[in-house]
Amino acid sequence: MKKVRVAVLGYGHLGKWHCQKVEANKDVADFVAIVEKFPAGQEAARANHPGVKVVSDISEVMSEIDAAFVVTPTSTHFELVKLLLENNKSVFCEKPLCSNDNEGSKLLEVAKNKNVVLQVGHSERFHEAWEKLRGRFQNLTPPFTVRINRVAPFKGRATDVDVVQDLAIHDLDLLLYLFKQKPVQVAAHGYKIRTTNWDHASITVSMEDKCEALVVVGRNSSKEVRELEVISKDGMITVDLFANKIYEATSSKFEDGTFVKEETYAKRDHLLLEHQNFYRSIQTSQPAIIGLKDGLNAVHMVDCTLKAMDLKTPVQVKLG
Repeated sequence: MKKVRVAVLGYGHLGKWHCQKVEANKDVADFVAIVEKFPAGQEAARANHPGVKVVSDISEVMSEIDAAFVVTPTSTHFELVKLLLENNKSVFCEKPLCSNDNEGSKLLEVAKNKNVVLQVGHSERFHEAWEKLRGRFQNLTPPFTVRINRVAPFKGRATDVDVVQDLAIHDLDLLLYLFKQKPVQVAAHGYKIRTTNWDHASITVSMEDKCEALVVVGRNSSKEVRELEVISKDGMITVDLFANKIYEATSSKFEDGTFVKEETYAKRDHLLLEHQNFYRSIQTSQPAIIGLKDGLNAVHMVDCTLKAMDLKTPVQVKLG
């Protein structure tokens, strides 16, 4: 099968990881170019990938590639994805796909009738825990409550965007992926602590069937936590995404006489799995594992959250 000729756009923190995954898939991917506009990044790219062309603009290699990975700042995603689609290139875009609903509607129009793959990098969907739990979550008897905490000490990255676009988008997307009860309204408030953008957000998502989700994200925490809990009349399930563990407490004892069951699941290379799925979709002409609709719905959830924070009033959700 013909290899997919690819370029990676952006050689920052995450771009370097994407370049490594391209090289790890040499059997299906032909690494053509790294597009990086900053001289220091270009120098590092040449040093780490001597056999790969390094250029400052995608136009220099557009005719030489079949697909591209967009790993640049969020503010650039829309224009780059649009340009690549207009040139009939398959695209893998790191989350978020774009900055807001307005840009999303324009991408939807551009992508119409294009025979290419558009995959969005919502990597949190690839935890093995969800393979074990998603079916159960989809069949929970409502009402139930979901609590998600994703907080970490300040790391100095992604400060060009707020914490909702940077972190909460993972969890807002997981709500759409894991549960059949769809969000209907979002209320939120936050704090600007270290930057001029929101650095902390507390989000309440009202869902169908009187279910709700409480999402807390922050990038100025005293410790790092990544945890999802689901509470219903049947008990409680907690997933520690840091420790790769699942804890379950039901209304009765387990077979060993305990009240809490603990299970460990395997850690995965989410980025590698995303790459493998992207190449497979291109080569087999199959839909992306996380496609345009998924990406646009996540952007809409972010848009609603930011509006709720700015307006200080709940905002209705209207998913596509």
